[in-house]
Amino acid sequence: MFVFEWIEETRLALWVGESLWGYPILLSLHIIGLAAVAGIFTMLDFRLLGIVKEIAFQPLVTLFGLAWVGLIINTISGIALFTSQAVTFATNIPFLIKIASIIIGTLIAIPILRSVRENGASWDAGESVPDSSVRMWAVASLVCWTFATFGGRLIAYL
Repeated sequence: MFVFEWIEETRLALWVGESLWGYPILLSLHIIGLAAVAGIFTMLDFRLLGIVKEIAFQPLVTLFGLAWVGLIINTISGIALFTSQAVTFATNIPFLIKIASIIIGTLIAIPILRSVRENGASWDAGESVPDSSVRMWAVASLVCWTFATFGGRLIAYL
């Protein structure tokens, strides 16, 4: 726990925890990043599962970069927010679930994005459909981003 206590004493942690604007600014950036990454991946997952058929795959490919920017924003703002309460967060079950879900969701995104890049045009043309393995990845992705979102909200309450 010494490391987490030390983290809470850094300049960044003190600014986040004690300044009038630090925590609200970072939390707002964190929400914007979450909206980008979870929103884009959720829409892609819904499309892969056939829940939303009106959106073509190719336009979704152009949003992948924005999803990664959202993840970077979340990572930077999340680390900064973590510093202000590192001791508490290090043993907080919802926080640990959130972090695990984000890591797994990000790893799952890699084969999904590869498959959409390789096959999206064919799927859009109606020449083929996403196979069961891609749909399985989409379900797993939805579960991860849902757990990450709920875990993040539960941190404040549990």
